[in-house]
Amino acid sequence: MASTEIMEKLNGVFCDVFDDDGIKIHAAMTARDITEWDSLNHINLVVAVERAFGVKFTTKEIMTYENVGQFADSLERKIKGEGS
Repeated sequence: MASTEIMEKLNGVFCDVFDDDGIKIHAAMTARDITEWDSLNHINLVVAVERAFGVKFTTKEIMTYENVGQFADSLERKIKGEGS
């Protein structure tokens, strides 16, 4: 799966979790950019991404991500079988 495909699918997950079809994610986006992105929705987002892509993240991994770009990069590595 190419990076652009991952971002498109990831964008769909964001739209579903935050119930907002107008969300357009980008690499520098953080929780501060989405009003509804609180700690509960953060967990919902991670679980939804794991289900959508068939991967698992550790708590340690999740704690290192500073923005959507880092999350997407880690996701891409997992999909390609390269771990985190």
